[in-house]
Order: sequence, then C-alpha cells, then structure tokens
Amino acid sequence: MASITVRNLDEGLKRRLRIRAAENGRSMEQEVREILGEALGEEDHPEPPENIVDGIRAIFAPVHAEFGDVELELPPREPIREPPTFD
Repeated sequence: MASITVRNLDEGLKRRLRIRAAENGRSMEQEVREILGEALGEEDHPEPPENIVDGIRAIFAPVHAEFGDVELELPPREPIREPPTFD
C-alpha cells in the first residue's frame, strides 16, 4: 500500500475531519481513506488481478459472450533474413 502526506492542511478542515472521524468511530487516517474511496469511485476501479491472463480474460469475457470465438487468419511465415554485417 502507498502512503501520502498532506501538508499545509487548514486547521478548520483538520478539526472537521477529526470530528467526522469520531462520529463514524474511525481514526482520521481511516476517515480520509473512506472519503477518497467514495470520491474516486472505489468500486469502479478494482484491484488488478495477480495473474495478468485472468485479467485479460475478464476484460474480454463480455465480447466473447456476445460474439463467441474469433478465428484470425495468420500470414504465412517467411524465412528469417540474414543479419546485417558491419564490415
């Protein structure tokens, strides 16, 4: 998890944050996390999957459900060219 530091926070804002946190039974730090999560749409951006393949499959699952398998024509392979010489 990342950490941030907020400098030059207005005393009135800090006091209101402390009061809001106390009303919700949370620490000020937890209250800030809650506020940021709500403001930035925590549910809209889930944590990335540990396995990138599973993440890619999840992204394309709706497309696969609608269109099924897609077969692509692959171009024929060509012989490997000779590497350049620097004589």
